[in-house]
Amino acid sequence: MKPEQVVYFDNSATTAVDPDVMTEMTPYFLQRYGNASSLHRYGMDAYEAMEHSRENVAKALGSSPKEILFTSGGTESDNLALQGFAFANRKKGGHIITSAIEHHAILHTCEFLEKEGFSVTYLPVGPEGIVSPDSLRNAMTDETILVSIMMANNEIGTIQPIRELAAVAHEKGALFHTDAVQSVGKMPIDVVRDGVDMLSLAAHKFHGPKGVGALYVKKGVQLRPLTYGGGHERGLRPSTENIPGIVGLGKAIELAISRMENDTARMRSIRDKLMNGALDIPDSFLNGHREKRLCNNVHVRYDFIEGESLVMHLDMAGFATSTGSACSSKSLEPSHVLTALGIRKERTHGSLRITLSRLNTQEEADRFLQVLPAVVGKLREMSPIKSWDDYEITGNEEEEECHTANE
Repeated sequence: MKPEQVVYFDNSATTAVDPDVMTEMTPYFLQRYGNASSLHRYGMDAYEAMEHSRENVAKALGSSPKEILFTSGGTESDNLALQGFAFANRKKGGHIITSAIEHHAILHTCEFLEKEGFSVTYLPVGPEGIVSPDSLRNAMTDETILVSIMMANNEIGTIQPIRELAAVAHEKGALFHTDAVQSVGKMPIDVVRDGVDMLSLAAHKFHGPKGVGALYVKKGVQLRPLTYGGGHERGLRPSTENIPGIVGLGKAIELAISRMENDTARMRSIRDKLMNGALDIPDSFLNGHREKRLCNNVHVRYDFIEGESLVMHLDMAGFATSTGSACSSKSLEPSHVLTALGIRKERTHGSLRITLSRLNTQEEADRFLQVLPAVVGKLREMSPIKSWDDYEITGNEEEEECHTANE
Protein backbone atom coordinates (compact mmCIF):
# COMPACT_ATOMS: atom_id res chain seq x y z
CA MET A 1 0.00 0.00 0.00
CA LYS A 2 1.44 3.38 -1.02
CA PRO A 3 1.77 6.10 1.66
CA GLU A 4 -0.74 8.32 -0.10
CA GLN A 5 -3.34 5.55 0.24
CA VAL A 6 -2.92 5.39 4.03
CA VAL A 7 -5.03 7.52 6.37
CA TYR A 8 -2.58 9.65 8.31
CA PHE A 9 -3.37 9.76 12.05
CA ASP A 10 0.12 10.70 13.31
CA ASN A 11 -0.02 14.48 13.13
CA SER A 12 1.71 15.06 16.46
CA ALA A 13 4.81 13.60 14.81
CA THR A 14 4.57 15.91 11.80
CA THR A 15 1.99 17.35 9.43
CA ALA A 16 1.63 17.74 5.68
CA VAL A 17 2.84 21.07 4.32
CA ASP A 18 -0.16 23.20 3.35
CA PRO A 19 -0.23 23.85 -0.45
CA ASP A 20 -0.54 27.58 0.23
CA VAL A 21 2.58 27.39 2.39
CA MET A 22 4.46 25.57 -0.37
CA THR A 23 3.36 28.19 -2.92
CA GLU A 24 4.61 30.95 -0.62
CA MET A 25 7.98 29.26 -0.11
CA THR A 26 8.80 28.21 -3.67
CA PRO A 27 10.00 31.59 -5.04
CA TYR A 28 12.54 31.82 -2.23
CA PHE A 29 14.18 28.64 -3.50
CA LEU A 30 14.17 29.52 -7.18
CA GLN A 31 13.94 33.25 -7.91
CA ARG A 32 14.11 35.26 -4.68
CA TYR A 33 17.01 33.36 -3.15
CA GLY A 34 19.03 36.20 -1.65
CA ASN A 35 20.88 36.24 1.66
CA ALA A 36 18.99 38.44 4.12
CA SER A 37 22.29 40.06 5.19
CA SER A 38 23.18 41.22 1.67
CA LEU A 39 22.71 44.89 0.78
CA HIS A 40 21.44 44.45 -2.80
CA ARG A 41 17.82 44.05 -3.78
CA TYR A 42 17.94 40.24 -3.49
CA GLY A 43 19.10 40.59 0.09
CA MET A 44 16.61 43.32 0.93
CA ASP A 45 13.78 41.22 -0.51
CA ALA A 46 14.84 38.24 1.65
CA TYR A 47 15.11 40.47 4.72
CA GLU A 48 11.64 41.93 4.19
CA ALA A 49 10.16 38.43 3.78
CA MET A 50 11.84 37.31 6.98
CA GLU A 51 10.56 40.29 8.94
CA HIS A 52 7.04 39.77 7.61
CA SER A 53 7.17 36.21 8.96
CA ARG A 54 8.50 37.50 12.27
CA GLU A 55 5.46 39.78 12.48
CA ASN A 56 3.13 36.84 11.77
CA VAL A 57 4.68 34.77 14.56
CA ALA A 58 4.53 37.68 16.99
CA LYS A 59 0.88 38.31 16.16
CA ALA A 60 0.04 34.65 16.81
CA LEU A 61 1.69 34.78 20.25
CA GLY A 62 0.67 38.28 21.31
CA SER A 63 4.25 39.52 21.43
CA SER A 64 6.45 42.11 19.75
CA PRO A 65 8.27 41.04 16.55
CA LYS A 66 11.54 42.04 18.25
CA GLU A 67 10.93 39.24 20.77
CA ILE A 68 10.93 36.46 18.12
CA LEU A 69 14.08 34.50 17.24
CA PHE A 70 14.10 32.03 14.34
CA THR A 71 15.68 28.62 14.95
CA SER A 72 15.88 25.22 13.27
CA GLY A 73 12.93 23.85 15.25
CA GLY A 74 11.53 23.01 18.66
CA THR A 75 14.61 21.17 19.91
CA GLU A 76 16.96 24.07 19.22
CA SER A 77 14.46 26.52 20.69
CA ASP A 78 14.23 24.45 23.89
CA ASN A 79 18.01 24.20 24.13
CA LEU A 80 18.53 27.90 23.56
CA ALA A 81 15.92 28.76 26.17
CA LEU A 82 17.29 26.45 28.87
CA GLN A 83 21.01 26.47 28.21
CA GLY A 84 21.07 30.05 27.03
CA PHE A 85 19.28 31.31 30.12
CA ALA A 86 21.04 29.04 32.62
CA PHE A 87 24.55 30.00 31.56
CA ALA A 88 23.72 33.70 31.16
CA ASN A 89 22.17 33.90 34.64
CA ARG A 90 24.28 31.48 36.65
CA LYS A 91 25.28 34.14 39.16
CA LYS A 92 21.62 34.59 40.11
CA GLY A 93 21.16 30.94 41.04
CA GLY A 94 21.64 27.41 39.78
CA HIS A 95 18.27 25.72 40.26
CA ILE A 96 15.90 24.79 37.42
CA ILE A 97 12.48 23.16 37.69
CA THR A 98 10.75 21.11 35.01
CA SER A 99 8.27 18.21 34.94
CA ALA A 100 8.74 14.47 34.65
CA ILE A 101 6.73 14.30 31.40
CA GLU A 102 8.56 16.86 29.26
CA HIS A 103 9.79 16.17 25.74
CA HIS A 104 13.32 14.78 25.62
CA ALA A 105 14.49 18.09 24.17
CA ILE A 106 13.87 19.48 27.65
CA LEU A 107 14.75 16.45 29.78
CA HIS A 108 18.05 15.71 28.07
CA THR A 109 19.01 19.37 28.16
CA CYS A 110 18.31 19.39 31.89
CA GLU A 111 20.45 16.28 32.31
CA PHE A 112 23.28 18.08 30.51
CA LEU A 113 22.88 21.13 32.75
CA GLU A 114 23.08 18.90 35.83
CA LYS A 115 26.48 17.71 34.60
CA GLU A 116 27.46 21.37 34.32
CA GLY A 117 26.71 21.96 37.99
CA PHE A 118 23.08 23.09 37.90
CA SER A 119 20.48 21.38 40.08
CA VAL A 120 17.20 20.31 38.49
CA THR A 121 13.92 19.33 40.12
CA TYR A 122 11.61 17.09 38.06
CA LEU A 123 8.06 17.66 39.28
CA PRO A 124 5.71 14.68 39.46
CA VAL A 125 2.33 14.74 37.77
CA GLY A 126 -1.07 13.47 38.77
CA PRO A 127 -2.65 10.35 37.20
CA GLU A 128 -3.98 12.46 34.29
CA GLY A 129 -0.66 14.16 33.62
CA ILE A 130 -1.24 17.56 35.22
CA VAL A 131 1.45 19.49 37.11
CA SER A 132 0.07 20.96 40.32
CA PRO A 133 0.84 24.65 40.96
CA ASP A 134 1.18 23.73 44.64
CA SER A 135 3.88 21.15 43.86
CA LEU A 136 5.74 23.81 41.89
CA ARG A 137 5.41 26.30 44.75
CA ASN A 138 6.80 23.73 47.21
CA ALA A 139 9.77 23.05 44.91
CA MET A 140 10.76 26.70 44.48
CA THR A 141 13.85 27.93 46.33
CA ASP A 142 15.80 31.16 46.48
CA GLU A 143 18.18 29.58 43.94
CA THR A 144 15.46 28.83 41.37
CA ILE A 145 16.05 30.85 38.21
CA LEU A 146 13.92 29.07 35.61
CA VAL A 147 10.80 26.91 35.38
CA SER A 148 10.05 25.02 32.16
CA ILE A 149 6.70 23.26 31.82
CA MET A 150 5.26 22.23 28.45
CA MET A 151 1.96 23.79 27.39
CA ALA A 152 0.50 20.46 26.24
CA ASN A 153 2.02 17.00 26.29
CA ASN A 154 3.12 15.49 22.98
CA GLU A 155 2.08 11.94 23.94
CA ILE A 156 -1.09 12.11 26.02
CA GLY A 157 -2.27 15.58 24.98
CA THR A 158 -2.87 16.87 28.51
CA ILE A 159 -2.97 20.68 28.70
CA GLN A 160 -1.17 22.25 31.65
CA PRO A 161 -2.40 25.21 33.77
CA ILE A 162 0.29 27.43 32.28
CA ARG A 163 -1.01 30.74 33.60
CA GLU A 164 -1.11 29.49 37.18
CA LEU A 165 2.30 27.82 36.91
CA ALA A 166 3.89 30.95 35.46
CA ALA A 167 2.43 33.03 38.29
CA VAL A 168 3.97 30.69 40.87
CA ALA A 169 7.38 30.93 39.17
CA HIS A 170 7.20 34.71 39.22
CA GLU A 171 6.34 34.75 42.93
CA LYS A 172 9.92 33.72 43.65
CA GLY A 173 11.47 35.82 40.90
CA ALA A 174 12.09 32.92 38.48
CA LEU A 175 11.32 33.08 34.78
CA PHE A 176 8.92 30.74 33.00
CA HIS A 177 9.50 28.88 29.72
CA THR A 178 7.00 26.65 27.95
CA ASP A 179 7.45 24.17 25.13
CA ALA A 180 4.39 24.96 22.99
CA VAL A 181 5.42 22.83 20.01
CA GLN A 182 2.18 20.80 20.11
CA SER A 183 -0.06 23.75 21.02
CA VAL A 184 0.26 26.35 18.26
CA GLY A 185 -2.86 26.40 16.11
CA LYS A 186 -4.73 24.10 18.50
CA MET A 187 -5.42 26.50 21.37
CA PRO A 188 -5.29 30.26 21.96
CA ILE A 189 -1.88 31.53 23.07
CA ASP A 190 -1.08 34.94 24.53
CA VAL A 191 2.32 35.19 26.17
CA VAL A 192 1.45 38.44 27.97
CA ARG A 193 -1.85 37.15 29.36
CA ASP A 194 -0.29 33.85 30.40
CA GLY A 195 2.85 35.34 31.93
CA VAL A 196 5.22 33.38 29.67
CA ASP A 197 8.81 34.64 29.43
CA MET A 198 10.02 32.21 26.73
CA LEU A 199 8.12 29.91 24.36
CA SER A 200 9.26 27.31 21.81
CA LEU A 201 7.47 26.32 18.60
CA ALA A 202 8.12 24.33 15.41
CA ALA A 203 6.57 24.92 11.98
CA HIS A 204 6.10 21.30 10.95
CA LYS A 205 3.53 20.70 13.69
CA PHE A 206 1.04 23.08 12.04
CA HIS A 207 1.43 22.39 8.30
CA GLY A 208 4.68 24.27 7.84
CA PRO A 209 8.06 22.92 6.69
CA LYS A 210 10.45 20.85 8.79
CA GLY A 211 13.70 22.34 9.98
CA VAL A 212 12.45 25.73 11.12
CA GLY A 213 11.03 27.01 14.39
CA ALA A 214 11.02 30.01 16.68
CA LEU A 215 11.71 31.04 20.24
CA TYR A 216 9.81 33.87 21.87
CA VAL A 217 12.08 35.69 24.33
CA LYS A 218 10.49 38.43 26.42
CA LYS A 219 12.25 41.78 26.22
CA GLY A 220 14.93 42.02 28.88
CA VAL A 221 15.57 38.27 29.21
CA GLN A 222 19.29 37.59 28.94
CA LEU A 223 20.49 34.53 26.97
CA ARG A 224 23.89 33.20 26.02
CA PRO A 225 24.14 31.85 22.46
CA LEU A 226 24.74 28.13 21.88
CA THR A 227 26.87 28.76 18.80
CA TYR A 228 29.07 31.61 17.61
CA GLY A 229 29.50 33.28 14.26
CA GLY A 230 27.82 36.29 12.69
CA GLY A 231 25.36 38.64 14.30
CA HIS A 232 22.19 37.02 13.01
CA GLU A 233 19.08 36.99 15.22
CA ARG A 234 20.50 39.59 17.60
CA GLY A 235 23.69 37.53 17.91
CA LEU A 236 21.82 34.68 19.60
CA ARG A 237 21.47 32.36 16.61
CA PRO A 238 24.30 32.94 14.13
CA SER A 239 23.90 31.36 10.68
CA THR A 240 22.58 32.48 7.32
CA GLU A 241 18.82 32.51 7.80
CA ASN A 242 16.73 29.76 6.24
CA ILE A 243 14.55 32.20 4.31
CA PRO A 244 12.33 29.63 2.50
CA GLY A 245 11.69 27.87 5.81
CA ILE A 246 11.05 31.12 7.68
CA VAL A 247 8.63 32.24 4.97
CA GLY A 248 6.87 28.88 5.28
CA LEU A 249 6.69 29.21 9.05
CA GLY A 250 5.21 32.68 8.76
CA LYS A 251 2.56 31.59 6.28
CA ALA A 252 1.72 28.41 8.18
CA ILE A 253 1.18 30.21 11.48
CA GLU A 254 -0.90 32.88 9.75
CA LEU A 255 -3.16 30.20 8.30
CA ALA A 256 -3.28 28.22 11.54
CA ILE A 257 -4.45 31.20 13.56
CA SER A 258 -6.98 32.39 10.97
CA ARG A 259 -8.53 28.89 10.75
CA MET A 260 -8.11 27.85 14.38
CA GLU A 261 -11.69 28.28 15.60
CA ASN A 262 -13.23 26.17 12.84
CA ASP A 263 -10.37 23.67 12.64
CA THR A 264 -10.24 22.96 16.36
CA ALA A 265 -14.01 22.46 16.51
CA ARG A 266 -13.81 19.89 13.69
CA MET A 267 -10.84 18.09 15.18
CA ARG A 268 -12.47 17.99 18.60
CA SER A 269 -15.57 16.37 17.13
CA ILE A 270 -13.52 13.72 15.32
CA ARG A 271 -11.33 13.24 18.39
CA ASP A 272 -14.33 12.51 20.59
CA LYS A 273 -15.72 10.00 18.11
CA LEU A 274 -12.38 8.18 17.97
CA MET A 275 -11.93 8.33 21.73
CA ASN A 276 -15.34 6.93 22.52
CA GLY A 277 -15.05 4.22 19.89
CA ALA A 278 -11.56 3.20 20.96
CA LEU A 279 -12.68 2.94 24.59
CA ASP A 280 -15.65 0.75 23.69
CA ILE A 281 -13.17 -2.11 23.32
CA PRO A 282 -12.89 -4.14 26.56
CA ASP A 283 -9.85 -3.65 28.81
CA SER A 284 -9.08 -0.24 27.31
CA PHE A 285 -8.03 2.90 29.18
CA LEU A 286 -7.61 6.56 28.36
CA ASN A 287 -4.20 8.11 28.97
CA GLY A 288 -4.32 11.76 29.98
CA HIS A 289 -7.14 14.07 30.96
CA ARG A 290 -10.46 13.57 29.19
CA GLU A 291 -11.36 17.26 28.91
CA LYS A 292 -8.09 19.15 29.45
CA ARG A 293 -6.47 17.72 26.36
CA LEU A 294 -5.52 18.88 22.88
CA CYS A 295 -8.33 18.94 20.35
CA ASN A 296 -6.47 16.50 18.09
CA ASN A 297 -5.14 13.91 20.55
CA VAL A 298 -6.47 10.45 21.44
CA HIS A 299 -4.14 8.30 23.55
CA VAL A 300 -5.45 4.94 24.75
CA ARG A 301 -3.94 1.70 25.90
CA TYR A 302 -5.07 -1.90 25.64
CA ASP A 303 -4.19 -4.65 28.06
CA PHE A 304 -2.49 -7.85 26.85
CA ILE A 305 -1.10 -6.51 23.53
CA GLU A 306 2.00 -4.66 22.32
CA GLY A 307 1.52 -1.16 20.94
CA GLU A 308 4.22 -1.67 18.30
CA SER A 309 2.35 -4.67 16.89
CA LEU A 310 -0.88 -2.70 16.97
CA VAL A 311 0.71 0.17 15.01
CA MET A 312 2.13 -2.23 12.41
CA HIS A 313 -1.16 -4.08 11.93
CA LEU A 314 -3.05 -0.80 11.61
CA ASP A 315 -0.51 0.34 9.04
CA MET A 316 -1.15 -2.80 7.00
CA ALA A 317 -4.86 -2.01 7.29
CA GLY A 318 -4.27 1.49 5.90
CA PHE A 319 -3.91 3.71 9.00
CA ALA A 320 -0.75 5.50 10.18
CA THR A 321 -0.72 5.83 13.99
CA SER A 322 1.91 5.69 16.73
CA THR A 323 2.45 4.49 20.27
CA GLY A 324 3.73 7.85 21.50
CA SER A 325 6.47 10.33 20.72
CA ALA A 326 8.08 9.86 17.30
CA CYS A 327 11.42 10.79 18.86
CA SER A 328 11.41 7.62 20.98
CA SER A 329 9.23 5.28 18.91
CA LYS A 330 12.12 2.87 18.18
CA SER A 331 13.01 2.58 21.86
CA LEU A 332 12.06 -0.56 23.78
CA GLU A 333 11.97 1.41 27.02
CA PRO A 334 8.52 2.16 28.47
CA SER A 335 7.25 5.68 27.92
CA HIS A 336 8.56 8.02 30.59
CA VAL A 337 5.28 9.92 30.31
CA LEU A 338 3.11 6.90 31.07
CA THR A 339 5.29 5.63 33.89
CA ALA A 340 5.13 9.12 35.41
CA LEU A 341 1.35 8.72 35.50
CA GLY A 342 1.82 5.69 37.77
CA ILE A 343 1.09 3.03 35.14
CA ARG A 344 2.87 -0.31 35.49
CA LYS A 345 5.70 -0.62 32.98
CA GLU A 346 4.31 -3.72 31.26
CA ARG A 347 0.94 -2.00 30.80
CA THR A 348 2.44 1.04 29.10
CA HIS A 349 3.44 -1.05 26.08
CA GLY A 350 -0.13 -1.47 24.85
CA SER A 351 -0.58 2.21 24.04
CA LEU A 352 -1.89 3.79 20.86
CA ARG A 353 -1.71 7.48 19.91
CA ILE A 354 -4.08 8.85 17.27
CA THR A 355 -3.47 12.50 16.38
CA LEU A 356 -5.40 14.59 13.89
CA SER A 357 -4.91 17.60 11.66
CA ARG A 358 -7.38 19.82 9.86
CA LEU A 359 -7.09 17.43 6.89
CA ASN A 360 -8.72 14.48 8.66
CA THR A 361 -12.40 13.67 8.25
CA GLN A 362 -15.28 12.01 10.08
CA GLU A 363 -15.41 9.37 7.35
CA GLU A 364 -11.78 8.40 8.09
CA ALA A 365 -12.66 8.06 11.76
CA ASP A 366 -15.61 5.81 10.90
CA ARG A 367 -13.41 3.55 8.76
CA PHE A 368 -10.79 3.37 11.50
CA LEU A 369 -13.31 2.33 14.14
CA GLN A 370 -14.54 -0.45 11.86
CA VAL A 371 -11.00 -1.88 11.74
CA LEU A 372 -9.62 -1.25 15.24
CA PRO A 373 -11.65 -3.80 17.28
CA ALA A 374 -10.74 -6.65 14.95
CA VAL A 375 -7.03 -5.76 15.05
CA VAL A 376 -7.02 -5.57 18.85
CA GLY A 377 -8.92 -8.86 19.03
CA LYS A 378 -6.49 -10.59 16.69
CA LEU A 379 -3.47 -9.45 18.67
CA ARG A 380 -5.05 -10.58 21.93
CA GLU A 381 -5.66 -14.03 20.47
CA MET A 382 -1.95 -14.19 19.62
CA SER A 383 -0.81 -12.91 23.01
CA PRO A 384 0.50 -15.43 25.58
CA ILE A 385 -0.83 -13.13 28.32
CA LYS A 386 -4.58 -13.25 28.90
CA SER A 387 -4.61 -11.63 32.33
CA TRP A 388 -2.13 -9.86 34.58
CA ASP A 389 -2.24 -12.87 36.89
CA ASP A 390 -0.71 -14.85 34.01
CA TYR A 391 2.00 -12.22 33.65
CA GLU A 392 2.94 -12.33 37.31
CA ILE A 393 3.19 -16.15 37.28
CA THR A 394 5.85 -15.91 34.58
CA GLY A 395 8.34 -14.36 36.98
CA ASN A 396 7.27 -10.77 37.48
CA GLU A 397 5.83 -11.20 40.97
CA GLU A 398 7.97 -8.34 42.27
CA GLU A 399 6.46 -5.75 39.94
CA GLU A 400 4.82 -3.09 42.06
CA GLU A 401 1.11 -2.68 41.39
CA CYS A 402 0.23 0.81 40.17
CA HIS A 403 -3.07 1.98 38.81
CA THR A 404 -4.23 5.24 37.33
CA ALA A 405 -7.49 6.95 38.10
CA ASN A 406 -8.84 5.70 34.77
CA GLU A 407 -8.52 2.11 35.89
